[in-house]
Amino acid sequence: MQKLRAYIKGTGSYVPPKILKNDFFEKVGSSDEWIFKNLGIKERRIAEGEVTSDLAYKAGLRALENTDVTPKDIDLIIVATSTPDRQAPSTACFVQEKMEAPQAVAFDISAVCSGGLYGIAIGCQFIETGMYKNVLVIGADTFSTITDWERKDSVFFGDGAGAILLSATTEDKGFMDFKLHADGTGKYHFNIPAGGSEMPASEETLKQKLHYFQMNGKEVFETATRVLPETINEILDANKLTSDNVDWVIPHQPSIRILQETARKTNIPFEKVMTNMDKYANTSGGTIPIVLDETYKSGRIKPGNLLLFAAVGSG
Repeated sequence: MQKLRAYIKGTGSYVPPKILKNDFFEKVGSSDEWIFKNLGIKERRIAEGEVTSDLAYKAGLRALENTDVTPKDIDLIIVATSTPDRQAPSTACFVQEKMEAPQAVAFDISAVCSGGLYGIAIGCQFIETGMYKNVLVIGADTFSTITDWERKDSVFFGDGAGAILLSATTEDKGFMDFKLHADGTGKYHFNIPAGGSEMPASEETLKQKLHYFQMNGKEVFETATRVLPETINEILDANKLTSDNVDWVIPHQPSIRILQETARKTNIPFEKVMTNMDKYANTSGGTIPIVLDETYKSGRIKPGNLLLFAAVGSG
């Protein structure tokens, strides 16, 4: 029996139409100049009248365009999100209903900014074992709903969704390898304190704004600029590759400075690192699939190119 591999058959993305520019954040003591210089962000998108599953659904449909796969052909829908429509059921179930894909298994994963990459890795396993043929992986977040707009760190995030259709093939193409890591000791450097079993919602948690994300920016920067290069070098070494073999880096979009430092430490020319944070800021779980969709549709990616996906997130 020929070995099955998972490959990308389609990509799609969707961002809401409302644009929020950097000058909005002057009221919290920031500025367009500082935000763009340090983070690479000029503006971000904010959802109005749309929930996470709406963004995910629209990105998912776009991933099926120009393929022979219909919603009824999808075996599994994975939604990576930290801002689900509800605690239950999963946002993936809402997407399944909206896409009219009733035969698809559907579940969410929670890995914050690493969610898109975790989802891709999980989807590939289902395909390579022969369990499913078509898996739709969607990263979608509406971080505007968990942002305290009176804090300086409110500048980082925007809303958006990206989708990747993974399908089975016996050809010599598709994903080569994954290296996934987690470190629970850093769990408080980026977290949402209230709303779970540890600190259920109450009048007091609402009053203290504990349902918004809290971030230790210094620790996030130091962790990201350490672990991203380490993991990139790890996967290149494991596959007997060097940075010269990489055609394009499709990364999560934490900040321009983090990506520049990562490129420097891995000897990857920064022009190979794809970014879109100037338009969308950090769209959390949606970043990698959105960047991939835009890079592919720009015509940069050619047959035979080697793509490197990289992400770091809370936990």
